[in-house]
Amino acid sequence: MILIAERDHSVRELQRHFLCQAGFDVCFVDDGEAALNKARSALINLIIAEILIPKIDGLSLCRRLREDPLTANIPVIVFSILAAAGRATEAGAAAFLRKPLVESVFLATVRDVIAAQPNALLEHQWASQ
Repeated sequence: MILIAERDHSVRELQRHFLCQAGFDVCFVDDGEAALNKARSALINLIIAEILIPKIDGLSLCRRLREDPLTANIPVIVFSILAAAGRATEAGAAAFLRKPLVESVFLATVRDVIAAQPNALLEHQWASQ
């Protein structure tokens, strides 16, 4: 399951469309606090977090996920209009994507990050069936 923390409804719909067509299961939250709670309570394989989400921003979310033993191994892609690749890396993100959303770059990054995780291929094949 891919968890997306995104405040913009139109961006969420594009992400949903691209990821579902590629065979991924997706769920959404509107803010960082909800993302943190969902990551702690559900089987999440990847989080895509916008930096400018409310309550807990995407970079702080990434740091807090890394500090928690329950969520430390969930990879995070930080997605933003801001030029913040260095800050995303410092926060522990597996990758950084700059808006606007480009389908080929978005899906390639998601696949690369998932492929770098243990058992990722089997989990993705199971989710696609």
